[in-house]
Amino acid sequence: MLQIPSPPPAPDVLPEVVITAARLPPAAGEAAFSVIRLDQATLDRATRLDEALATVPAVSLFRRTSSLGANPTTQGISLRAIAPSGAGRTLVTLDGVPLNDPFGGWVIWSQVAPEALESLDIVRGAGAGPYGAGALTGVIALRERDGEGGMLDASVGEDGGRRLAAATTLKSGRVAITGSVLLDHSDGYVPVRGAVAGAADTPLDLDTRSAALRADVGIDALTSLSLRASAYDEDRGSGLLNTRSSASGQGYSATLSRTPSKGALGWRAQVWRRESDFSNASASVAADRSATTPANDQYATPATGWGANLALRQSALDLFGGRLEWELGADARYAEGETQERFSWSAPLNRFTRDRYAGGETSVVGGYAEGSWTGGPWLVAGGLRLDQWKNADGHRLELDRATGAALLDETYADHSGEVTSARVAVRRDLGAGWAARAAAYSGFRPATINELHRPFRVGNDITESNPDLEPERLQGIETGLSWDRETTTFGATLFRNRIEDAIVNVTIGTGPGVVAALPRGGFVPAGGVLRQRQNAGTIEATGIELNARQRLDRVTLTAAVSWTDAEMDGGTSAPRLTGLRPAQAPEWSATAGIDWRATDRLSLSGRARYESARFDDDLNSRTLNAALTLDARADYALKDGVTLYAVADNLFDEDVEVSQTADGVAGYGPPRTLRAGISLNW
Repeated sequence: MLQIPSPPPAPDVLPEVVITAARLPPAAGEAAFSVIRLDQATLDRATRLDEALATVPAVSLFRRTSSLGANPTTQGISLRAIAPSGAGRTLVTLDGVPLNDPFGGWVIWSQVAPEALESLDIVRGAGAGPYGAGALTGVIALRERDGEGGMLDASVGEDGGRRLAAATTLKSGRVAITGSVLLDHSDGYVPVRGAVAGAADTPLDLDTRSAALRADVGIDALTSLSLRASAYDEDRGSGLLNTRSSASGQGYSATLSRTPSKGALGWRAQVWRRESDFSNASASVAADRSATTPANDQYATPATGWGANLALRQSALDLFGGRLEWELGADARYAEGETQERFSWSAPLNRFTRDRYAGGETSVVGGYAEGSWTGGPWLVAGGLRLDQWKNADGHRLELDRATGAALLDETYADHSGEVTSARVAVRRDLGAGWAARAAAYSGFRPATINELHRPFRVGNDITESNPDLEPERLQGIETGLSWDRETTTFGATLFRNRIEDAIVNVTIGTGPGVVAALPRGGFVPAGGVLRQRQNAGTIEATGIELNARQRLDRVTLTAAVSWTDAEMDGGTSAPRLTGLRPAQAPEWSATAGIDWRATDRLSLSGRARYESARFDDDLNSRTLNAALTLDARADYALKDGVTLYAVADNLFDEDVEVSQTADGVAGYGPPRTLRAGISLNW
């Protein structure tokens, strides 16, 4: 009998390792809160990240202007029209690393190209939870792209617009390298128009550059390491003669994570560092807008932020007939920075006569416990968090530039405190695609170094700092109903939020002359006002959010609307504000869109955005009119992976008021702008 020898034993085969960025998967409990996801298709259509976010009602920068024309100090973003702020009342993260500026809290949106992202989640409300400080009105969590392949987008447009963006991922074995780059230029538009415009009014030109590189190493099937470095630099006109601003920075992070599995802990350990600098030249404007006079030269604002966080997660535990998931974590953030500037212009001497150095340090250290239970149609989630905040080393030094003599030399006492926050939510699947949920939560936002220590000037308006600011605190409740079928989705949310110790720019007095109530403010020119940042009482807001999507054969329709009734109570510190609406907070905002696949190659789309009137100031004396804009786009697929497109932003050339001076001069957003480009995907 012939025997066939057995084959030799197979060599050990390593399990397949999927290389992705080191991150924990979304927590199961997040489904109980108000979360909106923007996918890669939505992001790829936007030239700037904040413009993609604006497709969601009541999500906007402090002013209506996008980051194409907005000064960096007004690029803070807020969710829900409760009380927008130049510093922003929303935490923005990229795979867990905060992108908010360590000095001012705003976000330089050009530091991340939309093409570099896989998706983002907008978490409205939800409190501090695992996110921590800064998540007052919510969180925008960006997720950088994974997977092989990439894309390149190049376009040209009116006003000298030129844009090039690219992102790609390359893999070899257990290592993946992801890189992205963004180059954007515009000759800009003049924000002041019509008969009131003068020689002092100049374009909001822009040059921006950013790049990022991330290396991912798959250690085993569940564990990965990510190392990331990024840099950005932008220079822009400010709309007035002899005024400009610039911003630059670098970021570094290292993340090690392990995905949780049944019976085994998952975890994430992360450290990060951010360095930034900012310059801004401001000027006062002649009454006939024929010329400007230098007011301030903030020539440098070096700032550094760093942080670390650790999270442990256990999932898939059986408990009471359901599945339990819990997470324990801790995080720390530290920032230091100083503004360096020249001010007090002397016309006879043709130079600034004073120097100012002002800044300090801020820190927040906290820990939290989160958990969720899923059983049958029920999802219950909640958590508790404790943070300690501290403001330290506050100082302000003002010198006579000719003699070096100190005209003002102040150091401020350290301030610190604790904040306890919590959240709880429940969601129930009602069947047939329906689900209901309810949540209660709290969060907080400490004052930025900019708010604590740096005064600033816009035109003839002066705003003073306040080293005694306490953190803002928010408490909120909400309930929601959703319906999700194969071709139709619908969602409705009713919320009530209350912000205590809200940081508001409070009007102290008007020019011309020295305002005695705050002598440090100095001379206020005619047509200007003097304000100071203060913890001005409370803001209460009640709102409704609705959204719907209908997918037909070749057409997709989307619509969303937000209504927010927000009101100030200035208390004893700012009684003039009681009963008024917070600045820059519209009552109504709505978006609508249509996507039509006209042929196998041609796609047409339109996006409309409406905002009701809003106020440009705390006293509700400067009204910015309601605005309705429409953007249109056509895409033509030459072949797989190659698409030509044409875009008309603000198709009907609507005049959108974005600012107003005390003497009634309005600034406007961009006019109708046409552009065309090509997109390559591989």
